Amino acid sequence: MVTGGEDKKVNMWAVGKPNCIMSLSGHTSPVEAVRFGNAEEMVVAGSMSGALKIWDLEAAKIVRTLTGHKSNIRCLDFHPYGDFVASGSLDTNIKLWDIRRKGCIFTYKGHSNCVNNLRFSPDGRWIASAGEDGILKLWDLTAGKLLTDLKLHNGPVTTVEFHPNEFLLASGSADRTVKFWDLETFQLVCSTDNDATPVRCIFFHSEGLCLYSGMQDSLKVFGWEPARSYDTVAMGWGKVADISIAQNQLIGACFSQTNVSVYVVDIQRIPPLGNLPSETTEMSPPMTASQVYPVISGRRSFVTERPPTQSTKQAQIVKVQKQTKEPSSSPDEQGDDGDIKVHYNYREIFQPSHNLSADGPAHSPPRTVEPFPAPPADANQPLISAPSAAPLPSAPMSSASKRGTPVATPVMSVPSEPVKVSYSSVSHAPSRVVREHHRPPLQQIIPSERDRPADINMQEFLPKQVTPSLGNQRHIPTDMSETEAVSLIVKGHESMMAVMTNRNKNLQVVRALWTSGNMKTAVDSAIGMNDQAVIVDILNILLQKPNMWNLDLCASMLPRLTDLVTSKYENYVHTGCSALRLILKNFASVIKANITAPPSIGVDITREERYNKCKLCYKVLMDIRSGFGQKQTNQGKLASTFRELNILMTQLD
Repeated sequence: MVTGGEDKKVNMWAVGKPNCIMSLSGHTSPVEAVRFGNAEEMVVAGSMSGALKIWDLEAAKIVRTLTGHKSNIRCLDFHPYGDFVASGSLDTNIKLWDIRRKGCIFTYKGHSNCVNNLRFSPDGRWIASAGEDGILKLWDLTAGKLLTDLKLHNGPVTTVEFHPNEFLLASGSADRTVKFWDLETFQLVCSTDNDATPVRCIFFHSEGLCLYSGMQDSLKVFGWEPARSYDTVAMGWGKVADISIAQNQLIGACFSQTNVSVYVVDIQRIPPLGNLPSETTEMSPPMTASQVYPVISGRRSFVTERPPTQSTKQAQIVKVQKQTKEPSSSPDEQGDDGDIKVHYNYREIFQPSHNLSADGPAHSPPRTVEPFPAPPADANQPLISAPSAAPLPSAPMSSASKRGTPVATPVMSVPSEPVKVSYSSVSHAPSRVVREHHRPPLQQIIPSERDRPADINMQEFLPKQVTPSLGNQRHIPTDMSETEAVSLIVKGHESMMAVMTNRNKNLQVVRALWTSGNMKTAVDSAIGMNDQAVIVDILNILLQKPNMWNLDLCASMLPRLTDLVTSKYENYVHTGCSALRLILKNFASVIKANITAPPSIGVDITREERYNKCKLCYKVLMDIRSGFGQKQTNQGKLASTFRELNILMTQLD
């Protein structure tokens, strides 16, 4: 597996082992896209500066540096049999690079926004590109022109994949659907129903039996003609970055800050290749390919479409180089040596000693690689032993390395839980295979850790009385120069400064009141400013000083926590939940005791004030609790936080 990071490094991992094998340096800006070559002897990485670097893994050196993009590189792919690489960028352009000639052959222009993903067709004739503009485009490499636009998605297209055999294309989108397209008629074949979360990545089974779709905290298995969902597997991977298949197991990779995690699912234990555990017996082997996919669609096949030889194809593509004269490569570089962390694993994978004879091809024979081990059996679900079945060949991998992995060995005894391997520590993440059931869509939460800027409306961060003219989002033309693009971005500085200046002014007012010794007045002043950002800042300070909380502060803050808990910003929700947790742990028993105590004899003004504060706190807490129902049934950290708060609120019953 190969990963790129904000530390400007490209790291190599052996999937299943917790240590980095090799670290490749050379980029001067964060690495945003990485991709293995088809023989897995090369890796290409694209950075935020728009530069591509290609490494020879056996020599552990940079062999090419290619420049030409004006902005971040977001996606990469190697040609299936030629020495070509395609790259898509935030500058809306797609470039085709010749690795040997070290230059850009052609630039494909047509998207009006960032290119999120691209793939070569199995025969190497086409490129499919997925755009942030919601359009899927097909490009003809030899003609150097656009074939067609596919425009039925209602949101940014995040991922695209060609069927390994048929003239069929699948695309996933932020509109929470997967669409299947016929590449002979360029018409929509079918579309899946709206899901709960956007589609992050998709991957066809190696024989084209089904499509695996990675979404937030879940894996879905789809069929087409008609569109149907075979199964849903609950996962704990959060925002999965990439999925692939090896040894009859699906591997999903995700990251959080500096940690990379890998999740593994046995695809022979989920439909359509296998039955659910409740339907499986010792006498029912996994289904074979002919049983799962008995119907022939009648489409043309990439396999039968005999592509020209490599030399002929390269000659055809190089012809279009005459159409462009832009210099796209920097001078030759010797490159930096890779920093090899684990020499034993590096030599075993990239420099094997058991080569063939000198007269034969210079590559290693395949080695037997066992599937990943199964997690411990669940207490309520015993292991089921399945008899041996004809194994399916593993598919080419996108982010997890397939070097030296032959036809997979059947798994004899595997439970349904996915296995998680974390590259900071090794652990298991049990999660049952669950039946699909429909849920109403939830509000999309903008996470604090995200891989792209959120669609933020700056007016939401200003109080009602401050309304500077922020203007509408302007369309950025694709043919503007770098200077023009920078000047257009700088124009938004005034709007951002209005937000930050107003927030700083409010915080200075609160700070002046706080330092004067009247904390209650300072908090009331912050609440009166009607600025959620200021309230979050104050709460973050108060959460570090639990001894400063009292019933007065709880009564003042609780009505504002209702807005924070229902906010679409994850940071706000997290801060609101932390404050609720502190209040419930320290004051739940006090609140219940006061509202359930019998009335006192005579007049007790202090008791009446305390009773009114507790009554107000109780009412607000019950209102917040009523909104926990569906939130605590979802996957992820926020759902577990809501479940914890719901348990704490039982003290008020």
